[in-house]
Amino acid sequence: MEKQENLQTIIDSGVVAVIRGMEVDKVVNIVDALLEGEVKALEITLNSPGAINLIEEVSERVEDTDAIVGAGTVLDGETARDAILAGAEFIFAPNLNQDVIKVCNRYGKVVVPGVMTPTEIVNAYQVGADLVKVFPAGVMGPKYIKSIKGPLDHIPMMPTGGVGIDNAADFIEAGVVALGVGSALMDKEAIANENYEVITEKAKKLTQIVEETRESLA
Repeated sequence: MEKQENLQTIIDSGVVAVIRGMEVDKVVNIVDALLEGEVKALEITLNSPGAINLIEEVSERVEDTDAIVGAGTVLDGETARDAILAGAEFIFAPNLNQDVIKVCNRYGKVVVPGVMTPTEIVNAYQVGADLVKVFPAGVMGPKYIKSIKGPLDHIPMMPTGGVGIDNAADFIEAGVVALGVGSALMDKEAIANENYEVITEKAKKLTQIVEETRESLA
């Protein structure tokens, strides 16, 4: 896929699932459950066990689907390159690192740095970010994003950290293009019991909220 198509996949999905710290032998089942729940963007964080190998494995698993896999918690350009070579189509970071952005643009991959302040948001976009990840969004809330979208409505934003079913609609109404969702999807008890249907149901609920909220705003 081309970079623009991958970016559109993230936006169309509306939900980026953040898969962090999961047992390696359960990740494939988690991925299958998310795909069944219509989540098309899957983020493997690099502070997870065997993350690079997982990215490679999940990339192969989704190769014949309309889903994409990317890497999260990417802190430097070298790590971004490793993830890209393993198959990551997008790179998420918790902070703004220009080397990460340069590497991703060099390889034609979607790059989404973590930002919070208006200065960081503008700087990230100016140096080549495709989206900006407002993080941790739960601390600031949808009202914060709505406020900064006033003067910065040309910059596509995605909240991550503290985003879930209860506030998903509020964030979409505030003007974000997608949601980064981790713990609200990764039900630890369900995963421990290998009850992956719970993840599918949560994923379906979130994607439904995104779709219905977008339709109400159209």
